[in-house]
Amino acid sequence: MSNFLEYETEEELIEEQDSGVWLSVGDLMSGLLMFFALLFIAVSAQLVEYNNIIKKIPLAIIEATKNIKGVGDNIQSEPNGDLSLDNKILFDEGKANLKPEGKQFLNNFIPVYSRTILSNKEFDNQVSRIIIEGHTSSKGEEKDNMELSFQRALAVTEYINTINFPDKDKFKQKLLAAGRGEIDANQEFDSPNDRKVMFRFQFKRGELGEIFNQKVNNYSENNSK
Repeated sequence: MSNFLEYETEEELIEEQDSGVWLSVGDLMSGLLMFFALLFIAVSAQLVEYNNIIKKIPLAIIEATKNIKGVGDNIQSEPNGDLSLDNKILFDEGKANLKPEGKQFLNNFIPVYSRTILSNKEFDNQVSRIIIEGHTSSKGEEKDNMELSFQRALAVTEYINTINFPDKDKFKQKLLAAGRGEIDANQEFDSPNDRKVMFRFQFKRGELGEIFNQKVNNYSENNSK
């Protein structure tokens, strides 16, 4: 009889220990679920902010330049927020030397473009790079087109260095020249629309990583107490 009671007591103790373990696991899972829910909300809010800025910057630039003669008509806003400049006003076909009218266009466009970004704290804080990107059509050799696109982007970047406008040094720190050649061009035929120079924004998406790290650290500190 004594052995039976001892066995029954041991069995109840094991059940209580198992119950305690499952409660701890349940608490842990609930905590993790809450953590990832908060993380999802924080990251989603940040992505919404990025998407809003992507939409607002090109609209602000087009609005600021629409009444400047010879500028507004040669700028096109892309669906992803990039700005495309009409290549015909900047370069002759197959050339990387800026045309006189191309230089005049940049003289009028760049000060307004720079002011629109740098005078708006929200835009300035989020835009880490302004990539000046050259593009060509599929006409010619791929290697030559890649070189031509880069030389055109470089020509625009170097000419910007000669223009005087407020906060020029700060604006120059964001600039990066790049060539895409015919990568994005129509490969079936030679399309003049593929010859262009684009102003592409690079945003500080590293902040999403900072949000994640901050949430992880806060969760670890709260659960270590």
